Amino acid sequence: MMRVGFGYDAHRLAPGRPLILGGVEIPHHLGLIGHSDADVLTHALGDALLGAVAAGDLGRHFPDTDPAYRGISSLILLERIMAVVQSRGFLPVNVDVTVVAERPRLAPHIPQMIINLAPILGLAPEAVNIKATSTEKMGFVGREEGIAAYAAVLVALAA
Repeated sequence: MMRVGFGYDAHRLAPGRPLILGGVEIPHHLGLIGHSDADVLTHALGDALLGAVAAGDLGRHFPDTDPAYRGISSLILLERIMAVVQSRGFLPVNVDVTVVAERPRLAPHIPQMIINLAPILGLAPEAVNIKATSTEKMGFVGREEGIAAYAAVLVALAA
C-alpha cells in the first residue's frame, strides 16, 4: 500500500533571526519568526509525512504553546515525525519540496539541505528533491515579508 502526503508552511521574515531552511543556516539579513527554528521547508515536509500516515499535523504533535519546543531544531522534530511514520508501519519512498522565497538565492544551499534531510528520512539523496522559486515580486513572498514551502511525499508500507 502506498499513500501520498502534502504539506505547506509559511513564516514571516524579520531582522535578528537566523534563516534556517532544511537545517542549513543561510546568510541573510532577515530570518524566519517562529516558536521553533521556523524552518518552513522542514515543517512542510513534516506535515506532508504526518498527512500521509493520517497522523494529524505539526501543531498537534508540537504545539507552539509548549516551551519544550522553543527554538528547537526542526531536524529534531523531523526525527520525531519519522518515529510516528514508522510506528504506523510506513517508510518514505521519495519527497519533493518547493521553497518559495524572493531572496536570498537558495540554489547553492540545496545540496546541503538534501544531505541533512536524506538520512533522517532513511532515503538516498536521489530520492530527496528540493527546489526553489520566487513569486516575481507578487504577494507576501514577493514583498519579502515571508517565505513559504510546499512538500509532497510518497510513503509505502514497510516490508
